[in-house]
Formats: sequence, C-alpha cells, structure tokens
Amino acid sequence: MNNSPEYKLDRVFNAPRKLVWQAWTDPELLHQWYGPGAETVIHEFDLKPGGKWLNEMRWGDKSLYQKVIFQKVTPPEKMTWHHYSSTDSEWNSAPNPMMADWPSILLTTVLFEEMGEQTSVKLSQLPIDATEAEATCFAAKMAGMDGGWGSGYAIMDNILADLQVKG
Repeated sequence: MNNSPEYKLDRVFNAPRKLVWQAWTDPELLHQWYGPGAETVIHEFDLKPGGKWLNEMRWGDKSLYQKVIFQKVTPPEKMTWHHYSSTDSEWNSAPNPMMADWPSILLTTVLFEEMGEQTSVKLSQLPIDATEAEATCFAAKMAGMDGGWGSGYAIMDNILADLQVKG
C-alpha cells in the first residue's frame, strides 16, 4: 500500500545532543527507557548500517521479541532502521501475538537536532509494504503510540538529568 499512514512524534529534551544520542545508542541506557512497563532485554546492539538490534520485552512469563536492522546511522544526527515488530525467539518474523493486523515492518527514522543545551528529537514510523488491514490497524493505533513513547521519554528525562549531574 503506497498511501500508508505515518506516525510522527517531536520532542525537545533538556540535554545536549551528545547525551540524547547516548541515551538512544548505549544499550545500558536504552534498556532502561525503551519499552516502559516491561523488562527490556537487549540481546544484540550493533549500531551500523546492516547491524542488528535484537530486543525482548518481558511481562512476567510472556515475551515479545523485536528485531531492528539499521539502514543509516549518522552520529549524532540520524538513525534509520527497519523495525520488525514481532519475531519468534530466533528473530524470524512472526505475526504479532497482541495485534494480528499490526504491520510486520516499520521504517523508523529518528533525527537529533542540536538546540543549544537542548535537543529536538523527531521520530517517524511508516509501515513498509503494508496490506490495507495493516495500514488501517496502524492508523487506528497511532494516537495511542504517544503514550508509550511519552512514558519512555519521561524515563529518559531522568536518565539525561543523571548524566548531566555526573558530567
């Protein structure tokens, strides 16, 4: 489907771009804020074009596995990746167990713009080769995505404040 909906979220962080980039790219920091409400386990994180980010989110005895393949990485300005929304435990694409019509792959782009001691982060996600049902599901869920990303970003605010104190 060529006319897929696009999710966009813009946010300004009260931290220099170097630290915001670090919060997105250091697995020791990333797992703390990515996937709020779940225990996030990063099995692999290879930040380069073609590199993988293998991510597991655990809720008790249930897990959701996700795979990212980085497409472009321009530190500290931009990251683009293919986000495989659901995989099995061997990282093979699988239907999303929570939403059958959720798109299997999202093109995710994150831009980091320096604004003095602040940083603007612009996130966008666009379904790739989505069926009409997948595009409809994605469009219906976009409004709720702000809550998930917003919760993670609130945690990141605290991480960034701690990093600035540590200097």
